[in-house]
Amino acid sequence: MEPTALRNTGPPEREGVFFGYVAVVGVLAGAAVVPFLSALPAFLRHAPAVFWLMGALAVLADIRPFTPPGRRQVSAVFPSICFAFATLLTWGFAPAVLVEAVAVAVVSFRMRYRPWRAAFNTAQYALASGAASVVFALAHLPRFGPDTRPGWPQGLVFVAGATVWFLVNYPLVSITVWLRFGGSLWRLVRRTLSYEALATGSLLLLAPVLVAAAHVSAALVPFVLVPLYAVKRMARLSQAQERLARQDPLTGLANRKALESEVAEQLAVLGDWVPAPPAASGEATATVAPVPPRVVPRLALLLLDLDRFKHVNDALGHDVGDRVLKLVGQRLQSGTGPGDMVARLGGDEFAVLLPRLPDEAAARQAALRLARLLDTPVQVDGMPLDVSGSIGVAVYPEHGTDFATLMRHADVAMYDAKGRSDAVALYAPESDHNSPGRLSLLADLRRALESGRDGGITFHYQPQVELATGAVIGVEALLRWYHPQRGRVDPEELIRVAEHSAVMRLLTLRVIDDVVAQLAKWRTEGVALRAAINVSVRDLHSGDIVDHLAERLVHHGVGAEYIQLEITEGALMADPHRVMATLRRLEQLGVALSLDDFGTGYSSMQHLRRLPLSEVKIDRSFVMGMTTDPDDEAIVCSIITLSTALGMRVVAEGVENESTWRRLVAAGCHIAQGWYYARPMPGGEMVQWLSRYRPPQ
Repeated sequence: MEPTALRNTGPPEREGVFFGYVAVVGVLAGAAVVPFLSALPAFLRHAPAVFWLMGALAVLADIRPFTPPGRRQVSAVFPSICFAFATLLTWGFAPAVLVEAVAVAVVSFRMRYRPWRAAFNTAQYALASGAASVVFALAHLPRFGPDTRPGWPQGLVFVAGATVWFLVNYPLVSITVWLRFGGSLWRLVRRTLSYEALATGSLLLLAPVLVAAAHVSAALVPFVLVPLYAVKRMARLSQAQERLARQDPLTGLANRKALESEVAEQLAVLGDWVPAPPAASGEATATVAPVPPRVVPRLALLLLDLDRFKHVNDALGHDVGDRVLKLVGQRLQSGTGPGDMVARLGGDEFAVLLPRLPDEAAARQAALRLARLLDTPVQVDGMPLDVSGSIGVAVYPEHGTDFATLMRHADVAMYDAKGRSDAVALYAPESDHNSPGRLSLLADLRRALESGRDGGITFHYQPQVELATGAVIGVEALLRWYHPQRGRVDPEELIRVAEHSAVMRLLTLRVIDDVVAQLAKWRTEGVALRAAINVSVRDLHSGDIVDHLAERLVHHGVGAEYIQLEITEGALMADPHRVMATLRRLEQLGVALSLDDFGTGYSSMQHLRRLPLSEVKIDRSFVMGMTTDPDDEAIVCSIITLSTALGMRVVAEGVENESTWRRLVAAGCHIAQGWYYARPMPGGEMVQWLSRYRPPQ
């Protein structure tokens, strides 16, 4: 058993410790072996033929060592252990070390190991064999020979010696790998102990069988290769099963399990690079030359989702879709290095692991290179098929320190890229609608909506004034939530949290219930106002909002003309066909529709022409800039002229001073709202405010 090569190395300051440890092991092994060297020449001059046969078979058996299953091998078990231990039982310590040293030298030459490694492997086996020899000497275990008839006591001594051999050898290997390549020592021990304990134990326990066969007839010795071959075959079958369990059956790429394991190992290695915290203030420190800051390597996890892949499956069939996925996997592999990993997570979703990057910029550049690889269509049966996609990037340690967090943040970034029609997006907390804080807030909001009480949820109303007459003709309903621990929650943050979940439906139903009930209450007090309610894209995807609104209007005896729904251009763009069906039903119900935040969307002219709109609401960013920016004033005036020509009212929000008010009046705007008239207020204060209100002159 000895360490095999890894592609990673630990932090540079561990290099000296590692080679110091190797030197100490070598010195100890030399001290153990040297006293026996003087007797070795005499032994070799009279060594029986079976000794030379065992030595030759030891070298032959090591041509293909046993390796544990898994993508990365941190150690290997060499069958020469069996022949060397049999030599130890028969001819003693020095001949056993010689057999193992020759086998190690040949294997090291064939595998191109570095000289220090060959020396260390020889030293580790020498120390393990020396420890077993001490056990045998203390127990007075006789050398195995033709006349030796060992019984149960000798068998127990042999098991004790084999156990000591393993307990000395295994820690030497584990510490070496840990010092050289970093990571978690306990993780390394757990990962390889079960396999190596079984493989090494089998080889050691086979040694007395080999000794017995040798003393019966040298011709029986080669037959030991048969069980060794069987053990090797079992190991290879185990490797094959492990590989299948970690491999995507369609593309042959790694699967999610393999990716998670690889990320965990890489993070364990990178954890050693985290610098020690600085000394506490006030502690005495010696004056030394400044040390340049150590660059901590980054690990990037890229998540790729193909665009419009469903169209390929629907139009050409799943067979063609599968071939496209294979070609995409091949392209991604062609764009990565030998130390990277490409995995298919399922469907048309791929992941790429990029270890040891210098910074986030390098991760983004690597993602852009992969995205450019997918710009060229793939050819399937002479047909070019588009395979472009969106890539989300999460980087260790900035965006997470474990696999689950990095995956979630890469997923957030990927959907952020899709939403912005970008090829690549780096994770940004402001785009994460499912951060722990937001998830907690969402859970609290759900409880507040389902509690049957107000739950701190209230509504304020801001008056809307007709500019031509100065009369208050309506209000806009604005949501307010006072969290029992967090206090007032920002309304925009609240909507961002809710609109990406099923809680948005509960919130919209609550808005309809409270606003319609408030309109009915005002009517009993002699006030007839129209209320504008904001709705989200989720509300328009389902016809439930139409049915619920109709039921509430009938229940409270409020006419549909007193409700106006405000929709955004973003909601219209999300799924035009489903949204249009809901808008038509609302129009049939008699509910007026207003296009909110006009001028900030993507296809405003088309919406004005085709949608059943009665009102356009100019975004406050243009209105507030009218008095200082001629361009903003020109935009506002153009919207007013166009909308009026199409027979729609125009509402200007964000009116905060007299100068803006006068410019809107001069431009022919119909309705205005803003702090110039009144701030949003609770429904119970509206009647009193109306009694005090005087139109501006």
